[in-house]
Amino acid sequence: QVQLVESGGGLVQAGGSLGLSCAASGRTFRNYAMGWFRQAPGKERELVSAMSWSGGSTYYADSVKGRFTISRDNAKNTVYLRMNSLKPEDTAVYYCAAALVIRTLALIREYEYDYWGQGTQVTVSS
Repeated sequence: QVQLVESGGGLVQAGGSLGLSCAASGRTFRNYAMGWFRQAPGKERELVSAMSWSGGSTYYADSVKGRFTISRDNAKNTVYLRMNSLKPEDTAVYYCAAALVIRTLALIREYEYDYWGQGTQVTVSS
């Protein structure tokens, strides 16, 4: 079992930056593949970025490539999402997710994730 708690959301102007953190409980965080999803009002939840358990594989949705960066610190049981050049269309609730899957590639399918955080709101004003 792992519990995930996101933080770092808020209100920012277009073009600004925010950093999200996701703190995980448990002593085997290093074995978890991690992902960041988001859900905007009236839209389905979508994968934004993902990282394999080793950190050797990452994935970014086309809409955020070059602007968002995922990283992890296993010593702190934390995964991060750095978001730069934010756009109003990035407005959503952002969720952290984890999967105890030791696989080379990052997980890109929502159903592969077993644990979810409560979400943190990111609002980008124009």
